[in-house]
Amino acid sequence: MAGDEELEGRQQALAAAVAARRDDLIALTQDLIRIPTINPPGEFYRDICDYLARRLGASGFEVSLLRAEGTPGDSEKYPRWNVIARCEGGQPGSCVHFNSHIDVVETGSGWTFDPFGGEISEGRIYGRGACDMKGGLAASIVAAEAFVSLWPDFPGAIEISGTADEETGGYGGVAWLAEQGYFSPERVQHVIIPEPLNKDRICLGHRGVMWARITTHGRIAHGSMPFLGDCAVRHMGAVVAEMEASLFPALSQKHTAMPVVPDGARQSTMNINSLHGGQAEPDPDFTGFPSACVPDLARMVIDRRYLIEEKGQEVREEIISLLERVKAERPGFRYDFEELWQVSPTMTSVEAPVVRAVERGIRSALACEPVHVVSPGTYDQKHIDRIGRLKDCIAYGPGILDLAHQPDEYVGIDDMVDSAKVMAFALDDLLHGRT
Repeated sequence: MAGDEELEGRQQALAAAVAARRDDLIALTQDLIRIPTINPPGEFYRDICDYLARRLGASGFEVSLLRAEGTPGDSEKYPRWNVIARCEGGQPGSCVHFNSHIDVVETGSGWTFDPFGGEISEGRIYGRGACDMKGGLAASIVAAEAFVSLWPDFPGAIEISGTADEETGGYGGVAWLAEQGYFSPERVQHVIIPEPLNKDRICLGHRGVMWARITTHGRIAHGSMPFLGDCAVRHMGAVVAEMEASLFPALSQKHTAMPVVPDGARQSTMNINSLHGGQAEPDPDFTGFPSACVPDLARMVIDRRYLIEEKGQEVREEIISLLERVKAERPGFRYDFEELWQVSPTMTSVEAPVVRAVERGIRSALACEPVHVVSPGTYDQKHIDRIGRLKDCIAYGPGILDLAHQPDEYVGIDDMVDSAKVMAFALDDLLHGRT
C-alpha cells in the first residue's frame, strides 16, 4: 500500500501525463465523431472498430474484433461489430475494464454545427456523439495509455471496449459479449462506463424499463357507414383516456429513494413512444387521397420507466389491469399486449471498490466532493449486472447528460481532460487494491 507522499507523487505524474496528451485527446475525439455510426440502422461499426483497433494495438493492447451474429439488427449490410482491447501487466492482479458504446442516435434538425464535423468552438468539441459518448471513450483511452506509459509493469490487466447498439438496447453489444463470458467476474473485476453524467458525479445505476406494444382490434367497413364497422382507433382512444384518468396520476405518486437525476425522474414515468392506426402513411411522392375505411387495427408502443421499489411483474400487470378495465366498460373491445423487453433497476453499492476509487479520483483531481446519482434511462450496466453477474460497475465520464441526443451536442475539452485524470487515478487505485 502506497504512503500518502508516494500516492501524491503518482497522481502528479499521472495528471502531467494526461495533460501532455491534451492535443491527442482532442484529435482522437474529433476522429471518432467523424465516423457517423448512426443507430438505427448501425452504420460504420466496422470502420470505428478498425480505427480503435489500430489505435490501441499501437499502444500495446491485444485487440479482438467480435461480430454479434444473429443479434437484433445484425445483417450482412449492418453487421454488429464490437472491439475489445486488453493490456496485461507484468504482475498478477485484477482487471479494470472501460466500456463505451460506439453508436450514436440520428442527428435530427436544428444544428448550427456540422453533426459529424468535430468542430471546436470556445473550448468545446461539437458533433453527434461528442457528449454521448465518444468524448468519454477518448478520455478512457488517454487515461489508460498515460497510465501504461508510466508503469508498464503494473499488476493485473486493463481492458477497453467499444460496443454496439447501446442506443437500441445493447443486445448486439454488451449483452452479447456478456453472454459470451467477456464480463464474467472471473475475467473482469471492475467496470467503468464513461457515459456523460458530469465529471463530478458517479452514476450508481439506473431505473428499470419495460417496453410493450398494445394492439386494439376493430372491423373494417366503408367510412360513410361507420356503424357497420368497429373503429380500432376509437378503442385505442379509450385506452389513452384511461391512461390519462388513472395511470399517469398513479405514476406521479410513486417516488424513489434512488438518487435519480433530474428530479422529475425520481417518480415512475411512462412515455407513449408511438401510435399508429388505420391506413399506413403514403409515400411522400403520393398525391392522391386516402380511401374511406373504418380502421380495424391500431397499435401503441409504450416506454415505462420504473423504480427499484417496484417489481417488473407488477409493472406489467398494471398495464394489463388497465386494459381489462377498458374491456369491461367498452362493448367489442379486443386487445393484444406484447412485452417487447424489460430490464430491472440496478444500483451499485456506495461501498463498492469502483465507487470508492472514483470518489478518491474526483477529490484528488477536481478538489470537490463527488455526488452519487442514478440515471433516468438505462445504459449497458444492465447487461453487465444481469447477464455478466458483475456488480462492481458504475458510469462515470465527461459531458452534460442533458446534451445527449440534442442538436449542437458538445463535450468540453477541459472536462475530458479532468475526467481522464479521474479515470487514471481510479485505475491506479483499483489495480493496486487501494479501495
